[in-house]
Amino acid sequence: MTEGWLGRARPGRAGRFVQGTIDEFLSGATGGPAGDTARSLRETTFVVVDLETTGGPPEECGVTEIGAVKIRAGEELGEFGTLVNPGRPVPPFITVLTGITQAMLTPAPTLAAVLPAFLEFARGCVWVAHNAPYDVGFLKAACGRYGYPWPRPTVLDTAALARRALTRDEVPDRRLSTLANHFGARTPNHRALADARATVDVLHALFARLGSYRVFTLGEAVEFAKAVSPTQRAKRHLAEGLPDAPGVYVFRAIDDRPLYVGTSGAIATRVRSYFTAAEKRARISEMLAAAVRVEAIECAHALEAEVRELRLIAAHKPPYNRRSKFPERVHWLKLTVEAYPRLSVVRALAADGAAYLGPFGSSRAAEQAAAGLYDALPLRQCTQRLSARTPTPACVLAELGRCPAPCEHRVSPADYAAAAAQPFRVATVDDVAPVVEPLLARIAHLAGQQRYEEAATLRRRLSTLLRATTRMQRLSSLTGIAELVAARPATAGGWQLAVIRYGRLAAAGTSPPARHPGPTIETLLATAETVRPGPGPTPAASAEETERLLAWLERPDARLVRATDGWGLPASGAARFHALLATVERAAIQPYAHHLLPDRLTGSSLGL
Repeated sequence: MTEGWLGRARPGRAGRFVQGTIDEFLSGATGGPAGDTARSLRETTFVVVDLETTGGPPEECGVTEIGAVKIRAGEELGEFGTLVNPGRPVPPFITVLTGITQAMLTPAPTLAAVLPAFLEFARGCVWVAHNAPYDVGFLKAACGRYGYPWPRPTVLDTAALARRALTRDEVPDRRLSTLANHFGARTPNHRALADARATVDVLHALFARLGSYRVFTLGEAVEFAKAVSPTQRAKRHLAEGLPDAPGVYVFRAIDDRPLYVGTSGAIATRVRSYFTAAEKRARISEMLAAAVRVEAIECAHALEAEVRELRLIAAHKPPYNRRSKFPERVHWLKLTVEAYPRLSVVRALAADGAAYLGPFGSSRAAEQAAAGLYDALPLRQCTQRLSARTPTPACVLAELGRCPAPCEHRVSPADYAAAAAQPFRVATVDDVAPVVEPLLARIAHLAGQQRYEEAATLRRRLSTLLRATTRMQRLSSLTGIAELVAARPATAGGWQLAVIRYGRLAAAGTSPPARHPGPTIETLLATAETVRPGPGPTPAASAEETERLLAWLERPDARLVRATDGWGLPASGAARFHALLATVERAAIQPYAHHLLPDRLTGSSLGL
């Protein structure tokens, strides 16, 4: 046995404690990586550490003694113990508590000299302490003060483990002396090495308890020590046996009813996270209490998983999902098919030859867009069906000059269509300028008259219209293609493949590395879903699904393999007004910033 102020090492049943080689240092073989949370507790090397201090904050680094014991598989591999000169007087109450006097510390080395030796002793190990934030906090502060990189060790706190593993009926508190007495461990006495030895015994006794909680690895022990609810611990077995592959997971109730649907690139890892301290959502805790099993649906890649998740949520409407549950709850602006068309807010698309704008998330948004169209185009706002033969009395809007009065036949159906109906149809599919230009002119006019509130109302309507037309034209660019095949490089090699029909994912697959993807593509095409399109801009899938496909296709590494039609946006479409939309939305947070809007619709004013 060797002993000195730098510490002491003693032989255990595993042999003597020896200096590691440089190769072991580079590979981490001497202690194993502290971050390897999948390692079993028996195979993990721990350093159990305890500090005595002057009682000040960690920033003062007033450490008076360091004691540590290195253990693995129940055996003590070595010990480290030394007094430390804190460079300041020891308070009398500390001397009474620990027995450490100023005379004992005067010849002791400083923390700057002791710290590198301790860091080498603890290298590659998991750190353990009782009330670990206190001891680890001093060591971290010391590393920062003396210029040593913080090793970022995995830390176990025996006090936290005891709080989770022991009940109040067993021990009245979680102090080290109480736990040592309960487990028959060595007695702590407020000296660092003695307390570290007592903590070793307490740690081993706690490990014996963890088996009944199905805690066998380092990662499980770390999570167990955190604030994990009893429900989470009891349901942790639901994550067993799941594939660590991309896909969808479904928490099911005892009657097999879906409670929650989620997606992940690694199903097993994601589901395990629901049973850790990181999961703090109250509704998820309630869901876990009702769940009895987890169903996994493996997918070819993340895009297929996202689409399957959307479809499952829409089909089953799980009570604990909040988003994407009601894709049918959208609104559309419809230009009716009659002699004098009008705008109508509807909930569904129909194959009636009408023009549509949307989808809108709420009727309020649809009505705001309609108000913007009324400001820009001479559309009638009444809801009655007008006859091309029999006139009807005009409303007050006609008297105010806000309506061309088709009810009184002041305008012919052909002229009305040319001035109002046709510009709406053009704006929704091609060029929105006939709507944007009148609104901009009116906003500038109102701002010039200092009628700022009216100008702000028009600005909001313009913003809603631009967003809606941009979104619909983007959706239509994909939903109008009968079939499109695209590919993206897979992380592990090969290609992620997608077959899209009318904006709906019809098939998904992965081509193996070092093989031509052609045969896989042909197989996907032969087995892909048959898609029969319906009416409107979203004929075969929800707008959210099509937007997920567009986001996947628009990534820089995406490749178009084949398509029945060209994929692109109209050159004069709403997307070219992105600079104007950004300006409008920026002005929305500055109530009187109407000077930000251009007086006229020009390319230079929009930054195009």
